[in-house]
Amino acid sequence: MRNLNIKLHDLDLRNPVMTASGTFGYGWEYEDFVDMNRLGGIIVKATTGSHREGNPYPRMAETAMGMLNAVGLQNKGIDYFVNEIYPKIKDYPTCVIANVSGSTVEEYEAVAEKMNGLENIPAIELNISCPNVKEGGMAFGTTCASAQSVTRAVRKLYKKTLIVKLSPNVTNIAEIAQSVADEGADCLSLINTMLGMAIDAEKRKPVLSTVTGGLSGPAIKPIALRMVWQVHKVVKIPVIGIGGIRNATDAIEFILAGASAIQVGTANFIDPFVTMKIVDGIEEYLDRHNVASVAELIGALRVE
Repeated sequence: MRNLNIKLHDLDLRNPVMTASGTFGYGWEYEDFVDMNRLGGIIVKATTGSHREGNPYPRMAETAMGMLNAVGLQNKGIDYFVNEIYPKIKDYPTCVIANVSGSTVEEYEAVAEKMNGLENIPAIELNISCPNVKEGGMAFGTTCASAQSVTRAVRKLYKKTLIVKLSPNVTNIAEIAQSVADEGADCLSLINTMLGMAIDAEKRKPVLSTVTGGLSGPAIKPIALRMVWQVHKVVKIPVIGIGGIRNATDAIEFILAGASAIQVGTANFIDPFVTMKIVDGIEEYLDRHNVASVAELIGALRVE
């Protein structure tokens, strides 16, 4: 047996395979397909300060190499999460991480502070791709100043492992990564979805009600790989790779580029067994290459 264990700051994962927020529900939706004992971790769907209905339909569209979504962080708010969701997921035999979202720094603070009190949630993933309503709607994660402001505020309140999820819709991802690392982020996850759109040519109308939405799936994998590689070179904290991962080879590529762990997102919709196949595939790769531990592969890309 090869060693698949991974350390992410204070988190001890049995393997590097995690599920991406918004693609795995709260976990129970996949219990018929996935052995939770074999997952490295679950990042549950986003939680905001209060109830959000999300965007009007249609808010999802298939593309040639992935999908667009404009769900709009639909959820019932932090109090519902604490009282109704947490009791059902707190005993999962894997690392359960909450995704925290908001439209103001104060909303992020309120959600993070309540998450801090949940004993069996050892980490939060801060989604800084949300629009900052006090700054004209620009996403928190698109400038160093705004990314730092929300990370700094949450770090003061949140005492456990803080993961910051980076937006790819920026000019210099490494600069943003360094800025949030400087403000106390323990890990980084990247990338979130890229801004895209789809058009119905017959109707001459956008497919999504919001016109634009987040592109995910295989189309963004080369961009995500490049960004993980760039960020790994400049920060000293663990990086979690996300973007178009469909199989073990994809996962290994992200690890070689510098990711300590990976998240599987869109592929869960296509094949609910995909995470289990990726865990098996990583172990097979280690056997085939006679590598004792998956940790040996982190950042082991040969570029000379």
